[in-house]
Amino acid sequence: MIWNEVKETMSRDEMCELQGRRLHKLVSYVYHNTPFYRRKLQEMDLTPDDIRTIDDIVKLPFTTKQDLRDNYPFGLQAAPQSEIIRIHASSGTTGHPTIVGYTRKDISVWSECMARCLTSYGITRGDIFSVAYGYGLFTGGLGVHYGVENLGAAVLPASTGNTEKHVLLLRDLGATGIACTPSYALHLAETMDRLGISKDSLKLRVGAFGAEPWTENMRAEIEGRLGIKAFNLYGLSEIMGPCVSYECSAQNGSHINEDHYFPEIIDPSTLKPLPVGRQGELVFTTLTKEGLPLIRYRTRDLTSLDDTPCSCGRTSIKMTKVVGRSDDMLIIRGINVFPSQVESVLLDMPECAPYYKLMVDRVDNLDTLTVQVEVRQEYFDQGFDTLTPITELEKRIASRLKNVLSIGSKVQVKAPGSIERSEGKSKFVIDNRILK
Repeated sequence: MIWNEVKETMSRDEMCELQGRRLHKLVSYVYHNTPFYRRKLQEMDLTPDDIRTIDDIVKLPFTTKQDLRDNYPFGLQAAPQSEIIRIHASSGTTGHPTIVGYTRKDISVWSECMARCLTSYGITRGDIFSVAYGYGLFTGGLGVHYGVENLGAAVLPASTGNTEKHVLLLRDLGATGIACTPSYALHLAETMDRLGISKDSLKLRVGAFGAEPWTENMRAEIEGRLGIKAFNLYGLSEIMGPCVSYECSAQNGSHINEDHYFPEIIDPSTLKPLPVGRQGELVFTTLTKEGLPLIRYRTRDLTSLDDTPCSCGRTSIKMTKVVGRSDDMLIIRGINVFPSQVESVLLDMPECAPYYKLMVDRVDNLDTLTVQVEVRQEYFDQGFDTLTPITELEKRIASRLKNVLSIGSKVQVKAPGSIERSEGKSKFVIDNRILK
């Protein structure tokens, strides 16, 4: 099923022509309404008339998270305050949060793009869809909520927290779809096990997951424990929120709503554009946004683009799964380490549960990596609560991690339930070096 066949199946020439027109309009809009961009363009001796086709985008400056913080709270807002009908904010860990204002048109575009995502997952007007992202300043809850309503399905605004009640409502109301973080989906599964509720007693068949990294191993874990088909949902508040890209039935990359969000891949070191198929940092330009339009925004997400034809019939370009972030990459003893690498190793071992933490520290001027991971309950019950098998498992995990990461690490196998759960975004890495 396709929600907007005209826009989602455009020919490449038609899409490029539309993107070019929208880019010219965007540059003119920010030039006259955002002093930050007007100053940037003037410094580069550029005017809106210099930007006529989508290929001209490489002439334009990049925008970064720091630019948003430096212009806190409304310095990059282009629409007058009287036109802003909603404000969201990021949960940034340092500095000011990122403030994002939306006009009525922005909310309409957001709802339209989210309806495209849901339709690609197989959600229809007859479904009951639970939204278990947090509601409030975070864009996840309301972003998916408005898309479900736009599609015409019934929305269950469960949000996070009170998980036992949520599980009961999923069962009693016969909910067929759910959106949340991957880690919260596993938390739901744990709660079901504790309450003695079988996945067979639920009608869930579709899950949309995003807002934090997750691997194919975690996808398989979620699908097996909840009895659903799990789809990727990608977005970020600076660009819009959930809806920027979405998996289809082929599940071979995520289609980007590129008539609204133009993607580029750049080398994060040289900032030079990379060709389709090369992995690098994802950059977005908001072609139609009014409240907080952004030009060439550096997401820091590492991925690649794929323009091969898709069996679903959509012609929009796809992005591969995000493998990490250029600013979240850990450099330990000169080696680049991504949390996703560690997770892949852990979830490939049947004894390990999908709950882990990476602790990075510096001892005597030497970086150290400690990996904590829970053992699954069934193995714990079979004698893993004694020292010998735990020590043996820790050695096996450490050996596999060294083969993948090329550095040694200390592994600590923990009892089931001992690693703190999160009902929002999970924090997998604690880097104590930045505190010293």
